[in-house]
Amino acid sequence: MTIHVYGIPNCDTVKKARKWVDANGLEYTFHDYKKEGADAGKLASWSDAAGWEALLNKRGTTFRKLDDAEKADLNQEKAIALMLQHPSMIKRPVVEYDGGILVGFSEDAWSAALQ
Repeated sequence: MTIHVYGIPNCDTVKKARKWVDANGLEYTFHDYKKEGADAGKLASWSDAAGWEALLNKRGTTFRKLDDAEKADLNQEKAIALMLQHPSMIKRPVVEYDGGILVGFSEDAWSAALQ
């Protein structure tokens, strides 16, 4: 199985997820948003698959610091533009695997999908 993990290496949830993948002996590649940026095509594809609402991290400080005009009237197009501009707004981690994608870390969901 091909597994790609997308995130920010110093994020606690990403650290926990990578530790889980390593502990389960799964091989994966890691894409660091801080160094490699986010890809518009992937964000659109992920938004179609999981919903932009699941992908946009509204609880993080980056989103909360936006002015009200930037937060208003959110839709998929606007959410993708914000995530491209501020990759830390992408919920972490995102995992692409042969059967689909996972957004965020849930040990139960990851076990069901990746093992």
